[in-house]
Amino acid sequence: MSHLGYSCLMAVDRDQVLRAAAALLTRKSTATMDEVAKAAGISRATLHRHFAGRDALVRALEALGIAECESALDAARLDEAPARDAVRRLVQEIEPAAGLLAFLYTENQLFEGEELHHGWTRIDDRISDLFRRGQLSGEFRIDLTPAWLTEALFGLLASGAWMVQSGKGAPKDFQHMIVELLLGGALRPPAAQNPAAQSPAPHSPAPKNPAPHSPAPQNPAPQSSASQIEES
Repeated sequence: MSHLGYSCLMAVDRDQVLRAAAALLTRKSTATMDEVAKAAGISRATLHRHFAGRDALVRALEALGIAECESALDAARLDEAPARDAVRRLVQEIEPAAGLLAFLYTENQLFEGEELHHGWTRIDDRISDLFRRGQLSGEFRIDLTPAWLTEALFGLLASGAWMVQSGKGAPKDFQHMIVELLLGGALRPPAAQNPAAQSPAPHSPAPKNPAPHSPAPQNPAPQSSASQIEES
């Protein structure tokens, strides 16, 4: 076998191992390297040749998660209006990677210190830009910052993935629950939410026997300063 053919085979094998590890760790985040090797159908020694240890495996899964997330962002066409529909497309496109993202979400070492992968910054910026666009167009509330909305989306994606994995939630409900929860809090309410303001109270009929007119007091109280300002 040529060196090129061997390299291609190794690359394919590594990708298969990585996806098998992702499938296992999204279901069982505490899985050992032995369990990962078994899930991938390889020996522990072969797994070690691909990934020196758990940290190396997690970093490789991080790169895979970032790549899949950015691919979902591209497919969601975030620049197309309206912004609320772009959010729905994003949740739909990112659903296949939600389990992996949920696992990465709990790996604190990925988000601490100066070793934060620049891919997360790119993803945050693109999603924040979407929410900012929705605010500028008047669709989203302006009292919720784009950064808060972005973190809320990641949190809902992770929670939704855990719900489905645990059997507490149905896969068919994943997109609906996340989109409705997020947009339900992000969308600007209509101008008039008070039913009393929308429909005036019915006119009350005048009493049949009105009280007799009271004479004005002989020494009326002096006008307030506010009344004087209005008359001046």
